[in-house]
Amino acid sequence: MKNCLLAVAVAVTVSTGIALPVATAGKPAPVRMGCGLMTFDTVPGWGLGEDGKSVIGATHGGVVVDKAGNVYTSANIGVFVFSTDGKVIRRFVGDEYSNIHDMEIRDEEGGEFIYGARNANAEGIKFSAETGDIVLKLPFPEESGLELKKFNPTAITVAPNGDIILSDGYASNHIFKFDRTGKYLMHFGTKGNELKQFNTAHGMTLDTRYDPPRLLICDRNHQPRGRLLHYDLDGNYIEEVITGLGMPTSVSVQGDYVSVPDLHGRVVILDKSNTIMAVLGHNPDPQKGRSFGIKQEDWIEGVFSGTHGSYWDNDGNLYVQDWNVSGRIIKLVRVR
Repeated sequence: MKNCLLAVAVAVTVSTGIALPVATAGKPAPVRMGCGLMTFDTVPGWGLGEDGKSVIGATHGGVVVDKAGNVYTSANIGVFVFSTDGKVIRRFVGDEYSNIHDMEIRDEEGGEFIYGARNANAEGIKFSAETGDIVLKLPFPEESGLELKKFNPTAITVAPNGDIILSDGYASNHIFKFDRTGKYLMHFGTKGNELKQFNTAHGMTLDTRYDPPRLLICDRNHQPRGRLLHYDLDGNYIEEVITGLGMPTSVSVQGDYVSVPDLHGRVVILDKSNTIMAVLGHNPDPQKGRSFGIKQEDWIEGVFSGTHGSYWDNDGNLYVQDWNVSGRIIKLVRVR
């Protein structure tokens, strides 16, 4: 409790401007957030251009980090790759890389590959993290026998054997399973508010905290509150993990911990028992949480808006993306 109180006290000091280090080049001072083991400092200006403006354009996507620590974030126009100090080192933009709503990265034979769910483009894709070469596309599988009015994938993850799982979260709420070559295998899930149904299966990852690993799925619009669910890799329901999360958009696992962005403007950290350890960047203004239209000049250091994607690096730092008209990505440095 002492550590938690200390973290809160520092956050209050930062937000009120008392006894802070002087910010350079007009940048705000770092803001400390979180609690105990999950205490972080913001890095003001990280990912912005030399003119202090966002370089990525509107965002409605995710974040992943490669083995070297480079940070990939998907904007509406494509994928931008940043060094650890927030400089753009390469980009994959254009029609083939637009509208990647969710990403996973995987080290495989031949290098590291990014898997993406393209909501507005109705497909999943796989491409080289180094070159951008697209090696696989996953359109709607006609072999499923389903007749859908729309196919709008929102999440993607990969099983240990290479099977690919793609969630049609903005449309049917079916979750499709393919083998590593893209061959359709099966699907599960239906839309609804019952225990084993999804009301916007928005985010998903492989939950490696368990043996064997499970699917950890964000049921974002489940009524009355958003929740996380566990399913096995064959589509069988296991359990409701936690509820009352607002609108959970995605999940990222590192070790025993899970980061869960909530569209209302916060990131919730869970431990292995799925107990809440910390809440980061909470936006107390209901008009500005869950809002796409917060322009850069209205951003507040340490306060999120439409929190949409997150990912851990090897040092336990977090990168967070807001669903945002100006394109916002935030680096949070873990306080040891």
